[in-house]
Amino acid sequence: MSPTPHIAVLGSANMDLVAYVAKAPQRGETVTGREFRTVPGGKGANQAVAAARAGATVSMIGAVGNDAHGARLRSALEHSGIETDLLRTVETPTGTAHIVVDDEGGNAIVVIPGANGTVTALAPGDEGLIASADALLLQLEVPVEGVLAAAQAARRHGVRTILTPAPAQPLPPELLAATDLLLPNEHEAAALTGITDDPRAAARALLSQVPEVVITLGSRGSLYASRDTEPVVVPARQVTAVDTTGAGDTFAGTLAVALAEGNSVPDALGWASSAAALSVQRPGASASMPYRKEIDKETGTEVTTEIDAEIDAEPGATS
Repeated sequence: MSPTPHIAVLGSANMDLVAYVAKAPQRGETVTGREFRTVPGGKGANQAVAAARAGATVSMIGAVGNDAHGARLRSALEHSGIETDLLRTVETPTGTAHIVVDDEGGNAIVVIPGANGTVTALAPGDEGLIASADALLLQLEVPVEGVLAAAQAARRHGVRTILTPAPAQPLPPELLAATDLLLPNEHEAAALTGITDDPRAAARALLSQVPEVVITLGSRGSLYASRDTEPVVVPARQVTAVDTTGAGDTFAGTLAVALAEGNSVPDALGWASSAAALSVQRPGASASMPYRKEIDKETGTEVTTEIDAEIDAEPGATS
């Protein structure tokens, strides 16, 4: 393992079009917002930024359009220190995410894939980049065919694969077979397993398909389970959320860095939880992601080794 971990990311790059409102509109309702922002985002790009700010060398594989949004996204990634040589430019318009954020920090999102939909296979150079990495981060905002190709390339070269199954959808057995760590939130875990009220049971069901699972539980922390160990719950820091957009991506990116540096799973989860807690106290997705020195300052989460009663409490902020 390199002293500074190298994280490869294959995933989406979107321009986030964010409207801030007191209360999100219901079907057929029109509300007046107080602010609008255009912010670089996409789950792939967000995880790349999170990992880079957490101290990793990061390379991004994906696609943007030959338009102003695409140019801005590439520039933003490069400004964050992310290598973009394998971020393709295509004629399809850059992907967009249309986001409504309410005064409680909750969000609702509509994603238009655009250029991301062209990432159906690996391009020249992609496999070599993946082979050089300490970990590969994947999500599902690009076609599952492209995700599968990347995961199988990582498996061929012994590179740890971390998959965030979002947006939730049925996963091919071949993709699960090439996944080392599955990282759903509790809603995605329920969608994948049909188990809606018991994260421990959902994790156990997922372990029949992948060797390790982390289920994020919003304001209640995260649950880690593997085939060889007892479940571990790391509680989240209790903070007042301003905007939860990107919190899960912050968690994923920083978790990949901590694990690639050789930290224990509980320590890595605690560090990632601190990063996510910092991010939800700020507006935006990538703009809210903390830098390493901020995360280090906040770290100090107490670890428990049992599922506690909090898991059965009412869900908090989405992670």
